[in-house]
Amino acid sequence: MAKEKFIPFVSPDSTMKEFTLRALLIGLILAVVLGAANAYLGLKAGMTIAATYPAAVIGMAILRSVKGSILEENFTRTVGSIGESVAAGAIFTIPAFYIAGIWRPFFTVDNYITASLILIFGGILGIMFVALLRRVMVEDADLPFPESIAASEIHKTGRTSGSGSKFLFGAMGFGALVKLLGEFKVFPTLWEKFVTFPKQLISGTPINGQGGMLLSSPGISPAYMGVGYIIGPKLASLNFSGGLIAWGLLTPIIYYFISPSLDLTAWAQFLVSTKGLTYDVAIAKVQDPVFQIYEIWKFIIRPIAIGGMLVGAFYTLYNMRKSLIAGIARSVKDVRKAASGEIVAQDRTEKDLPFIWIVIGIIIVGIATFLITFLIFQTSFLIAIVSATVMILFAFFFAAVSGYLVGIIGSSNNPISGLTLTALVVTALVLVLLGVKADTGGVAAVLGVAAIVCVSAAVAGEMLQDLKAGHILGGTPWKMQIGDIIGVVLAGLVMFFILSFLNDGDIAQGLKEGYEGGFGSKNLSAPQASLMAILSRGIVEGQMAWPLIIVGMLMGFGFVLMQVKSPMLVSVGMYLPLETTFAIFVGGLIKGIVDSNNRRYKYNPAQIARVDNTGILIASGLIAGEALMGLIFAALRVFNVFPPIVWPNAPFAISLIVLLAIALLLIVLPLRNAGSPDEPAPPSAVM
Repeated sequence: MAKEKFIPFVSPDSTMKEFTLRALLIGLILAVVLGAANAYLGLKAGMTIAATYPAAVIGMAILRSVKGSILEENFTRTVGSIGESVAAGAIFTIPAFYIAGIWRPFFTVDNYITASLILIFGGILGIMFVALLRRVMVEDADLPFPESIAASEIHKTGRTSGSGSKFLFGAMGFGALVKLLGEFKVFPTLWEKFVTFPKQLISGTPINGQGGMLLSSPGISPAYMGVGYIIGPKLASLNFSGGLIAWGLLTPIIYYFISPSLDLTAWAQFLVSTKGLTYDVAIAKVQDPVFQIYEIWKFIIRPIAIGGMLVGAFYTLYNMRKSLIAGIARSVKDVRKAASGEIVAQDRTEKDLPFIWIVIGIIIVGIATFLITFLIFQTSFLIAIVSATVMILFAFFFAAVSGYLVGIIGSSNNPISGLTLTALVVTALVLVLLGVKADTGGVAAVLGVAAIVCVSAAVAGEMLQDLKAGHILGGTPWKMQIGDIIGVVLAGLVMFFILSFLNDGDIAQGLKEGYEGGFGSKNLSAPQASLMAILSRGIVEGQMAWPLIIVGMLMGFGFVLMQVKSPMLVSVGMYLPLETTFAIFVGGLIKGIVDSNNRRYKYNPAQIARVDNTGILIASGLIAGEALMGLIFAALRVFNVFPPIVWPNAPFAISLIVLLAIALLLIVLPLRNAGSPDEPAPPSAVM
């Protein structure tokens, strides 16, 4: 039987406007804005959200006001969503240079140039590989591309009905307002209290410890609650379970046994010598049980969580082993087809970047990696050559695998951190076998290779998802690829400033509020980057807290034996502050309430799709609104501009009212927009 010819929404013969200046400018603005929002969210909560749907909705709303075409909307969404993938690659790796002690201070011209080159070249490499593989992968009937189909349907239905932009923009304003009021201390964003256990002696033993526990409320954060709503009650519960293990089990146990034997004087003198505190301030600090609890979590619990994340990442890849093997095998076959000219593009909708451009682009990135490793990280010639070679091989395979996985499960579930971790560990081991040392740029070289591979894989997955949506709508592939190259360059040029503002702003806030700020701090956890930094230094320098890491690995293996759905998510929950995982959990509970009401009111699939879409848009708006306002305040702190305290002792009851308002927003508005049972089903953004 002959294969039925695919017919796109817009005919290949059409001369409809597509790559226009206005579509490009809107897309570039969205790439920066959504990339910044995801950088903020990822560094704080350890996860990002897909930017495809917000980019589609915002782009449609703006372009419809100027009578833009559907292909312009598709082009804008493609460019706008690429910033999120650059941000994902950046937050998983770039802060690791700071955490590993290589880039101190973080914001310097040299660091900016190096980071920008890594992000830009990594992104371009991902686009080159996708352009090489696109035609075969988007036409594969075995790859459903769930999120691509949903995105294309959003564009189609948007031509005849509302886009839902009012929910997105309204939620952005509300999220920004809540963040603004929290910064001005109109209400406290957190309540916590240390509770001492009444009985300290373990009955029947001579063990007399110092028992206590730090109680915490959920953080009053629209962004965290929005994340919980998007990932749903099951995954939010897994994340919160990690928080309970860390703060409700391990930290109190360790505190009970070690607190009575702590040498507070020596600890205070250590703070005096390393943090520049006066002795009186230092001794008062170390006597505070809350400070001791946080130090235990930072230096003992977090390395255990790192071990759990390590097992969780590889377990995720193991579960996808069949898809990974199939993706690698297909990538080799597809390259042969592309290189031999077996697939010849005729129509506008089938034309990619010229093959010679792709080859030149890959060669340029390989040369750039060699120069970065050799000249900037100052490794030997051999190490630089090996690093560039390893980078090209890993970037190709993982870009292909990333695209393949996106075709199966969508970009929201793409295990980028697991792929990057694999590249980092193998690269580190190869370089150590070649004799690389930490003092010869070994750690930096390992992180540099991992960073380029990470950005390449993230961009490749997002790019292929958008190309599939464009394939359905009738977009021109080479125009979309050029647009994404421009988007990657812009996002790569500005992303370091975003990271720097967040890092330096947290350092300034830490100095003011008495904690050690910056990447890896309580407020800027950066769990994946911390994992990369610890592993690269541990392998190259041979200095790793192996007892704690191994304990965490055994714990992660225990999660696997218990058939925990996502051991990685539980371990990330251990690495985050309790108020963060608690707020994410509350957001998940809210989504559970919405789902329960869907069943209670006996909504049909069409009504459920409308409820889910409205909820996703509101949650995405809350995240973007808080993130953008948070970036503004981070930038102000860099220049020592702090908001005034409006209400120094505001009662936490006001915070609970704010929490309730966010919950009602996420429950009432989606349910009110369920529509009537006889209305047709809209495209679902929930896969």
